[in-house]
Amino acid sequence: MRIDLHTHSDRSDGTESPAALVRRARDKGIDVLALTDHDTTAGWDEAAAQAAGDGVTLVRGLEISCVFRGYGVHLLAYLPDPTYPPLAEELLRVLAGRNARLPATLQRLRAVGIEIDADDVRRLAGDASAIGRPHVADALVAKGVVANRNEAFERYLGPGGVGYVHRYAADLEEMLELVAGAGGVSVVAHPWASRYQHEALDRNGLAWLKDAGLVGVEVDHEDHDPATRARLRSLARSLDLVVTGSSDHHGAGKVDHELGCNVTAPDEYARLLELADAAARASGRPAPTVDPVSR
Repeated sequence: MRIDLHTHSDRSDGTESPAALVRRARDKGIDVLALTDHDTTAGWDEAAAQAAGDGVTLVRGLEISCVFRGYGVHLLAYLPDPTYPPLAEELLRVLAGRNARLPATLQRLRAVGIEIDADDVRRLAGDASAIGRPHVADALVAKGVVANRNEAFERYLGPGGVGYVHRYAADLEEMLELVAGAGGVSVVAHPWASRYQHEALDRNGLAWLKDAGLVGVEVDHEDHDPATRARLRSLARSLDLVVTGSSDHHGAGKVDHELGCNVTAPDEYARLLELADAAARASGRPAPTVDPVSR
């Protein structure tokens, strides 16, 4: 069984529709696929309809922008009830922060001679629930300023770049509580990726977060080299956290993150579902179910 628990569609910063993403997963031999768009569940229904016809098990999730001890952290939330009011309200605040950053980003780019406006970005954002830096990066590619998204982030949009603007992100500990209240479970995404400062997510930080409700760590990810994976896997095991692996696929928006390039072990996936079932029962919320599909 091949299990990929972290992917994106064009409802956030991927380049494929939810249905197209599921079809690609089917063609790649993925048995279980999690759709985890940034801060939104807008693609769930389309993905679920396609998955039912294609024999792919869909795990409904999202990747939430958070902050912990002054550092940015991405949280993968699986199977929460998206109608739980406190969670829905906080996600709206995060999405509003994404949208509010756009004018300031474009102003900073124009100040260094890059003529780009909101319409340039919106044309490329398509059906995205919020417009973020990846869409600005796509506009820079379209204008020939950079060759790809990676170069856009390295030169202009990443921390320290002329176009970088801080935005609102959810408090991580509060978000863990909200996800649990919605009947879902939380896994920290790519915690030791080189592009992030992960000092807050050392052993003490992860232990603290486990006590706050964290259930797992994404270990097998393209932004973790083999040595990093080994250290992080050992740490997760010592803390009794679920170990996941995934592609973080964005379609054409991110190179070298093809579906299934990293996968989650079936026993770890089963454990994640058990914890999600327990969370749903404890919350009393009608959390999404996962219908097993066999091929």
